[in-house]
Parts: sequence; C-alpha cells; structure tokens
Amino acid sequence: MWQDREQAARALVGALRAWQGTRPVVLAIPRGAVPMGAVVADALGGELDVVLVHKIGHPMQPELAIGAVDERGHVLPSETATMLGVPHATLEALGRAEVARLKQRRQLYGGAPANIKGRTVILVDDGIATGATMLAAVGAARSDGAKEVVVAAPVASQEAATRLRRVADAVVILETPRQFMAVGQFYVDFRQVEDQEVRALLASRRTVPVA
Repeated sequence: MWQDREQAARALVGALRAWQGTRPVVLAIPRGAVPMGAVVADALGGELDVVLVHKIGHPMQPELAIGAVDERGHVLPSETATMLGVPHATLEALGRAEVARLKQRRQLYGGAPANIKGRTVILVDDGIATGATMLAAVGAARSDGAKEVVVAAPVASQEAATRLRRVADAVVILETPRQFMAVGQFYVDFRQVEDQEVRALLASRRTVPVA
C-alpha cells in the first residue's frame, strides 16, 4: 500500500530508469494518473500529455467493462463482450456517446494531443483493474505511430498484466496482487484529482526543450 499517488509515482520512476534520457512522451490516463505522470515525466526528462480513453460499460451493468474507446472513436471490445455475445453495433453506439465526452475533455485540457510519431511513449495509470482502458490506450499509441509503447502502473490485477504483456513493448508494474478489488485499496490517500489540477500540470509540462 502506498501513502498517495506521489509516493507510488516515485517508486515507479525507479523501475523506469532504462528510459531516462530517451525523451519519452508520458501519456497519463486522466484524471488520477496525471499527477503521477508529471512525476515520471520530470524524472525521465520527458513530455507530459494525456491519453483520452474511456471504459464502455454494459448497458444493464455500467460497472462491467465490455470494451473501451479512444478519442478518435476506435472501439476495442473486451473478452467479456465476446463471452457475452455483445453485438459490435452495440459497442459502437455506446462508444460514440463516450467519444463526444472525450472530445470535450481534450478541449478542456488545452488543445491538440502531443505528436508521438516515432517516439517512445510511456502510458501511466494509478492502477489497472480489468485493463480495458489501458488496452485501448496502447492501441491509440500504436495508431498514432509510437516507436515503442511502455505500460507503467504501480499495481495491476494479474489478469490485466497478462493481457497487456501481449500488446505492449514493455510492461512495468510494481505489484500484481492476487486479491484485487479496486485501485483505491492500495492507497492510504486516494483523493479525487480535479480538472483544474490536470490543466495546470499539463500547461507547465506539456513540452520540454530538446537537449
């Protein structure tokens, strides 16, 4: 258990030293992971931005992830959707509603996403439960031309870690406990991160000078 996201981020930095000096683009999943992404970007000499993805919940049980969508509308079905036989048309329809919200969030956070073509991308989250949103984030980074995609989180379920190792170039996860109920159980202080804080962090760290 970590005291807060900052402590977890500093522990994560220690496991990411191999990418120091590579000028990575650190893409954090908002909102909770953005303060962590700032710590990682500062430590590695990288650029900070967000990756906008969102879980698609089952129509009858919103907390059950049946897929995820990125801000460009690419829908990634989950294994649960396949198992339940959810039609792709249903996923597409649910995804479109989320895309509109993601586009609004992009504008709120300050414009166009970072150019990641040909660069190393480190995707950061404060914890990974099902892996649905992080899998979508990996897909988005690939689509945008990232040279290398690294997934980084302090904690993840064993199932999610296994899925992510199949699609990412590297997966850096500090803990994969057998009992995983919710991300918040691994933090003493798991306060909500507000949009204003995300905007401020991005504005101050969105670009870094080339050495």
